[in-house]
Amino acid sequence: MEGKGSILIILFVLYSQSFLCSSQDFDFFYFVQQWPASYCDTRRSCCYPTTGKPNEDFSIHGLWPNYNNGKWPQNCDAASSLDISQISDLMKGMEKDWVTLACPSGDGTKFWGHEWEKHGTCTSLDEHAYFESALDLKNKANLLQHLKHAGIHPGNFFTMESIKRAIKEGCNTPC
Repeated sequence: MEGKGSILIILFVLYSQSFLCSSQDFDFFYFVQQWPASYCDTRRSCCYPTTGKPNEDFSIHGLWPNYNNGKWPQNCDAASSLDISQISDLMKGMEKDWVTLACPSGDGTKFWGHEWEKHGTCTSLDEHAYFESALDLKNKANLLQHLKHAGIHPGNFFTMESIKRAIKEGCNTPC
């Protein structure tokens, strides 16, 4: 999963009937995680966050509301920008599990602000609940553990089918 050409971005479809929330404005969430080394392999530039090198684990990319027809709502409240004080108790988890690798290096607040403004404002969740839900999903999904259990380890190459199977069996969630 680490290194040359190994690209792994996992999309989990979490239907609105799940524990997150129920909303009339969209049909389900995509919970998106990425492998930092693959992100860096696919970009011209990649910078570690100012908070330090990320762990060798999946990182949250976002929690995105979607419609069944393949479209998605975005930027639903132009007046709502991220108020970092609303998520101050989540910062340690955010810095660990929701890292930014964009250049120039940052502490994540610009990336989190983008995710909140583009996606979070289209949910019925407030800032704290939106980010806390994504962090909870990452911990519950525990992708790295499920992949290790299936014999899939960083540094080797595996078929997409074997990765999907390990995730589906481990998380009991469609890919």
